[in-house]
Amino acid sequence: MKLSVVIPCYNEADNLSLLVPRCRSLAQETGAEVILVDNGSTDRTPDVLLRMLANDGQVRSVRVDVNQGYGHGILAGLAAAKGDVLSWTHADMQTDPMDLANGLQLFREAKDFETLFVKGKRYGRPMSDTVFTIGMSVFETLLLRTPLWDINAQPTMFSRSFYESWQEPPHDFSLDLYAYYQAKRAGLSVMRFPVRFGERAFGVSHWNIDWNSKRKFIQRTVSYSRQLKRQMSQAS
Repeated sequence: MKLSVVIPCYNEADNLSLLVPRCRSLAQETGAEVILVDNGSTDRTPDVLLRMLANDGQVRSVRVDVNQGYGHGILAGLAAAKGDVLSWTHADMQTDPMDLANGLQLFREAKDFETLFVKGKRYGRPMSDTVFTIGMSVFETLLLRTPLWDINAQPTMFSRSFYESWQEPPHDFSLDLYAYYQAKRAGLSVMRFPVRFGERAFGVSHWNIDWNSKRKFIQRTVSYSRQLKRQMSQAS
């Protein structure tokens, strides 16, 4: 069973010195392929990736020339992935790429790994972020009439066959919601495992900066959630 890990990197040059060694450790322990997506970065990320991944057979990168959203970067990586189990996580080191080894074990123990959908379950977060997550989880659960909790937790892991069933996935942060919701609708067995969520080593979040950025995130998510609900109603 081959694992492919996609990690979108947007202006993460400073974090790569920490991220790449952890990705190599994951590849050595699990045999995974790790794809770092340079998601239209405008800092030193392309140069750092080129230097660090030269002649690296375990970790490779793909380039998105112009940033078109978090989800777009992930989808570009998934399109290049070769594994039986596909996944993504963040590049900011708030979660450890080695967490994916624990998630992969769940697939290896499953009777039918293609019916499994795995996500992390975050702990160690600031209270304000936890309250925000609870609020969004309750909203999505009520709107979509499907239990959905800690939607943006990482990693996110699933079979290739599930990925190949997707139709018009979003290209922004709503991709986490889309994948989780589609897994529920498809009747996949959803499993969660604890993942420590720490602080960024370098840089700042590209969306979770202050309450104004949270407000904009909420507006985009609510808009997409209503669109998703209409699509699912029409398909039923």
